[in-house]
Amino acid sequence: MAAKKKSDKAVRDAADKLRDMSAEELRGKLTEQRQELMNARFKHAAAQLEKTSELKAMRKQVARIETVLNEKEQRA
Repeated sequence: MAAKKKSDKAVRDAADKLRDMSAEELRGKLTEQRQELMNARFKHAAAQLEKTSELKAMRKQVARIETVLNEKEQRA
């Protein structure tokens, strides 16, 4: 089996840190991450982004935050 780039434990730890945050903190972080993603997309379009793999990581982080936020809203 091929080795994964980011271990499952690291992903779980990131999700656990998000789950410890309040819904308001998550909304703020989501807005911040979306802004960073938009800026990275603009840099990519202008050929100024050196690490294009950051786009994928940013999209995953946005999805991770949205998932945790939805979990919290479902419980409430």
